[in-house]
Amino acid sequence: MYQLNDLLHLMARLRDPQHGCPWDLQQNYASIVPHTLEEAYEVADAIESGDFDHLPGELGDLLFQVVYYSQLAREEGRFEFATVVDAITRKLIRRHPHVFPDGDLYGSPELPRLDEAAIKQRWEEIKAEERAEKAAAPEQLSLLDDLPSALPALSRAAKLQKRAAQVGFDWPEALPVVDKVREELGEVLEAMSENDPQAIAEELGDLLFVVVNLARHLKVDPENALRAANGKFERRFRFIEQALREAGRPIENCDLEELDALWGEAKKAERSPSCA
Repeated sequence: MYQLNDLLHLMARLRDPQHGCPWDLQQNYASIVPHTLEEAYEVADAIESGDFDHLPGELGDLLFQVVYYSQLAREEGRFEFATVVDAITRKLIRRHPHVFPDGDLYGSPELPRLDEAAIKQRWEEIKAEERAEKAAAPEQLSLLDDLPSALPALSRAAKLQKRAAQVGFDWPEALPVVDKVREELGEVLEAMSENDPQAIAEELGDLLFVVVNLARHLKVDPENALRAANGKFERRFRFIEQALREAGRPIENCDLEELDALWGEAKKAERSPSCA
């Protein structure tokens, strides 16, 4: 069975200036990023669908992305794969004092551990320390530092709100957030009545942001919730397509009323015990 060193060797061969793969030789950090994101989503998709037979392959594809970046950095004399492993190991030891109280990866696990409240407090303190270490100007340090702008917008909104909530900038419960949702929806309708595209886009953004806040208060991950809604829509739309295919009718020839009726049938089919 191949080991990690074999994968590192393979990567080096792919990037060999004389005998490597032409496509791989053309790549750089930026050109690989879309592939990294795609592979991460394919891992999530395999887990969500319970496809554990293919999960090792998807995880391998994702690991290959890390190996790729490391090879590019190695060629430039920046760092190597071993540096990546060292960095994440040190970080996780530091962030888990309740597991490694003395900071020793191979130390005795019998040492006294922190309770849950102390673990959470210490975790936040460590994160704050890390943000301070990374800050170019410590006097401008923000709670919102280190939240990547490339995160999916729903996930980033939830993280921004969670960070702000740490210092009390938050609604105390869900019901006031519901009122805010209604308020933002009203502002969307007002922008629509004025036929102002820029205002419509801005108000829709505000509405989405506060809906994320409602999800957070209800202990629902907004990204997962929307993924589930996407899946539901896809199943029902495919039901409509199949029903029309069996009836020998092109979907383009159906009006909205007919399609909506089939949508209702799709919902009934999902609730049917036979489809459970």
